[in-house]
Amino acid sequence: MRIYLFIAAIAGGATYLITPLIRHIAIEIGAVGEVRARDVHTIPTPRLGGLGMLIGFTVSMLFASRIPFIQGLFAQSQQAWVILAGAIMISLLGMADDLWDLDWMLKLAGQLLISVFVAWGGLQIISLPLGSLVTASPSLSMAITAFLIVASINAVNFVDGLDGLSSGIVAIGGIAFAIYSYIIARNSPSYASMATLIDIAMVGMCVGFLMHNWHPAKLFMGDSGSMLLGYLITCASIVMTGRLDPASIHASIYLPVFMPILLPILVLFLPILDMCLAIVRRLRKGQSPMHPDRMHLHHRMLRIGHSVQGAVLILWGWAALIAFGSIMTLFFKAQYVLVGFLIAAVVLTVATMYPYVKHRIPEMLEEDAADGGRHASVRSSKRRKTD
Repeated sequence: MRIYLFIAAIAGGATYLITPLIRHIAIEIGAVGEVRARDVHTIPTPRLGGLGMLIGFTVSMLFASRIPFIQGLFAQSQQAWVILAGAIMISLLGMADDLWDLDWMLKLAGQLLISVFVAWGGLQIISLPLGSLVTASPSLSMAITAFLIVASINAVNFVDGLDGLSSGIVAIGGIAFAIYSYIIARNSPSYASMATLIDIAMVGMCVGFLMHNWHPAKLFMGDSGSMLLGYLITCASIVMTGRLDPASIHASIYLPVFMPILLPILVLFLPILDMCLAIVRRLRKGQSPMHPDRMHLHHRMLRIGHSVQGAVLILWGWAALIAFGSIMTLFFKAQYVLVGFLIAAVVLTVATMYPYVKHRIPEMLEEDAADGGRHASVRSSKRRKTD
């Protein structure tokens, strides 16, 4: 565990130190986001923060490849280098979009090509949790892998609308998934786990970037960062499907057979929900699925009265509840987890709706008082007419 914490520190430190330089470069080359109608920020802010995150992740992976405990993962196969190559390509695609605002179909095509390349390079769904582990055909594996990567990339991209929101949500999910993958690795001959390594490095770079991205943000991650986060968290989950052996997993934690596919969905539940709602909303209006608007979850949080920091913290809370609630069944009885989940959900619901209720109750009282006054004047006029 100490080695993984060291790698997280490397990723976080490298990201934190390089990000100011990236900010300066972004300003010099004009990669500064203009304030658009759908944006929350009011001051033009540099983008390309994803480049700093990519550098942090790359440095941590290079360090890891030289550590005896982990270097076997790099020697056994080319999977680690394929994942790193895919990370570089997806970030470069995001940088191109940050600089030149690519057409959404062109960007989607690029995401799909990179996902297919990574799947062809060896990162594939090995088995499917259908009652028991079922081996998938190579073509089906590539198709499912590409679909999951593209969906996750765009889910995180959709939710990247407030300072620190997407990096915090992905870091929370990464911690939860790292705990799960570490537990699975302890049930295998080698404790070293590529999934844990990717998650830990990703969490480190998120924390390092978050120090520059907390409201008011000095730098935005842009598509180069949000797409990278969605890519990495999905890669980690796909890597895990190759490590599951039901015969070697203790009966008390047999649930993990389903978790490599289920957990990323739960971890990214808020981004995926936001993306699905946005696509349905836009299609119903006859718009493109990528047409921008101000109806995302974070926009709604601001509309009911939350500050930017408050909205981010509450959405982090929901992300943590869903992510950690899904793995607590590995440590506690399901009924205890359910009780704790419901209590936390009630607290978060109250926190979410508090600004709306706080402002709405006085408005309702004023409306009732005005209605009472109108009714009293009507009754008074009727009495005068009768007299």
